[in-house]
Amino acid sequence: QVQLMESGGGSVQAGGSLRLSCSATGYTPSKYCMGWFRQAPGKEREGVALIDTRGGRTLYADSVKGRFSITQDNDKSMVFLEMTNLKVEDTAMYYCAAGLCTSHPNGYNFWGQGTQVTVSS
Repeated sequence: QVQLMESGGGSVQAGGSLRLSCSATGYTPSKYCMGWFRQAPGKEREGVALIDTRGGRTLYADSVKGRFSITQDNDKSMVFLEMTNLKVEDTAMYYCAAGLCTSHPNGYNFWGQGTQVTVSS
């Protein structure tokens, strides 16, 4: 059973940076894609970035391209989301997930509890 735990969220001003971490247990790096999703109040959960842990291919939502970077450390079973030039609209609960290589949340079977990111103007 895969278990995921996020950390690194917090409150920053617009233009600032944060690094989210996702620690995975019971996880086989070559078996899953890992994704970061976010959900703001009153909005649907949306894909932010994903990484194919088998080859390192990445995919980003248009809204975060050039600002966010997803990386992995298979030795430590961890996935990171480096977020720079944060905007107020990036405010959301951020979730780490493991599953199929798709940007749709339905493709992911395993989810962390989430970490809150709040960006103020």
